Amino acid sequence: MKIQRYETGIVSLPREEGPLSGGMGSKAEFITIKIITDDGIEGIGYSGFASSIMVKALKETVDALLEQIIGEDPRRVEHINTYLRNLAGGGAPAGLVTRGVSGIDVALWDIKGKAASEPLHRLLGGFRDTVPTYASGYLWRTFDLNRLEKTSKELVSQGFKAMKFRMGAEDSAQKEIARMETMRNSVGPDITVMLDINQGWDVNTAISIGRELAQYDLFWLEDPINHQDFEGLSRIADALDTPVAAGEYHYGIEPFRTQLERRSIDIVMVDLLRAGGITQWMKAAHLAEAYNLPVVTHLATEVLMHCLAACPNGLYVEHMPWTFAMFNEEPEVVGGEIVLPQSPGLGLSFNDDNLKKYAVS
Repeated sequence: MKIQRYETGIVSLPREEGPLSGGMGSKAEFITIKIITDDGIEGIGYSGFASSIMVKALKETVDALLEQIIGEDPRRVEHINTYLRNLAGGGAPAGLVTRGVSGIDVALWDIKGKAASEPLHRLLGGFRDTVPTYASGYLWRTFDLNRLEKTSKELVSQGFKAMKFRMGAEDSAQKEIARMETMRNSVGPDITVMLDINQGWDVNTAISIGRELAQYDLFWLEDPINHQDFEGLSRIADALDTPVAAGEYHYGIEPFRTQLERRSIDIVMVDLLRAGGITQWMKAAHLAEAYNLPVVTHLATEVLMHCLAACPNGLYVEHMPWTFAMFNEEPEVVGGEIVLPQSPGLGLSFNDDNLKKYAVS
């Protein structure tokens, strides 16, 4: 089996679609990737979640990388992943190179699953067929307390048993804590609540407010400070009873070793497109397992649900709908868990009508 050709495009998907999206009024751009083999198998993937001004450069990066693997056996995912990262980035695991390689890697794994007639989660390890999920992308720090209460209740009514909201923009600790109190009162004691700060606090703020948040049974505190401040994260993790989740901002797998060695985090969050695709994501997950820590996903729900389902230390899949419009299929949530597809590969196909509708020339 050899890679014969490829097709790429750019789509700009509206984030504001959907009743709970919060009317963000922004778009998310992605590079769609299709790799076709000489025996007719097609693998799909995407790159993205980069700044909109970098989309053109990202597509050019993806196209240049794909040119280098024409004639390669697509099932040699480790070889191709390493080859492209070394060729285009000199081994530096960051930026557009890694985002491009990551999307290509996903399409290669899709081919590998289809060639083996196995769903990807089973090919990767097959630990389970359903994975716990939490609602994300709905509860923003720009929401006032009334909107926060209304939207969180709507998510409960939809059947979500866990959800994440955002803080870090208020001008006082009291206002921040009021948001947590609103969330807990809105959803009740049985719903799991996560909190994302998106690097908005400093160490002392994270510790002082974090101690107050513990009384509301907060499941995790995510990215409270700058992601490169490993020592600061260690101080926070040591001071709080609430687990600290972090890792989504890191490129490659090396920073996860540093975080784990320094005990900077309690829950390891790995991003698909920054880590280096499925190939590298699984390595980070297994590294977390070696430290007896759980792993959770960041974005890319329809891909990473397969990865988490293969991991015995998999904890939660982030249910983020920003990419769903690209595909004919959407993750099925039953009783707070995503039910994994049993069709070969990713179990996904591009929605050609939507790709045309949202295409960027």
